[in-house]
Amino acid sequence: MIKAVLFDMDATLLDINLTAFMTAYISDVSRILARVSGKPTLAFGGAWARGYLAIADERRNDGLTNLELFSATVERLTGVPVADPAIADAISYYEQAILPRRRGGLVGARPMEGGIAAIEQARSMGLAVALATNPSFSQGCIRTRMGWAGIADMPFARVSHMGNSTRLKPRARYYEEFVSSLGLAPEECLMVGNDAKRDFPHPDIGMPTAYVGHARPGRAAWSGRMSELAAALPAIVDRLNIAG
Repeated sequence: MIKAVLFDMDATLLDINLTAFMTAYISDVSRILARVSGKPTLAFGGAWARGYLAIADERRNDGLTNLELFSATVERLTGVPVADPAIADAISYYEQAILPRRRGGLVGARPMEGGIAAIEQARSMGLAVALATNPSFSQGCIRTRMGWAGIADMPFARVSHMGNSTRLKPRARYYEEFVSSLGLAPEECLMVGNDAKRDFPHPDIGMPTAYVGHARPGRAAWSGRMSELAAALPAIVDRLNIAG
């Protein structure tokens, strides 16, 4: 029985040029860390990329959150303790006060057509909704992008971010931790996402995915545009409930 719908964010609920966003974000944060530490700005771009690679490593066997491992990796490479409260506060201020103005230009961030309607449809069906965005950014950064998507005030049961997740998509551990925090099993949740790789748990844990990207993966419980999902959701859930 489906009890919750988990939504991806980037290119699912938020129309965004993610590459342009990440370039701007990393450049801005690198300048902040350079000013705080007195080190060259270029010292941080590579370290930031290595931090992302560390939390995405499939060979991980640690119990650290993504934020803990990321911060430790950047500190090891640069000598700058990014988890230090003074530095963390500077980055947090940037994410709250400056980053919101980065939505224009090449980033082109705006609500995805049909995204809010799909969330509201799920809620009208008595289903819980949660934001299962890939937890490769801080909570503040994700909150800013939620604002761009027009979903900052949505009553999500959970929003994943670096600080509350120990793996990235598509690792099964990420999804298992997420649904466990909701008090649910994987088969009781419908994932909605645009990424044919990341929005399908690996290995398979029995959680169906409604796919809203450009491909047509055979393992999807449904494929179509985000703008079509709200109308299709009742039938999708009914079919999954009957099959289950």
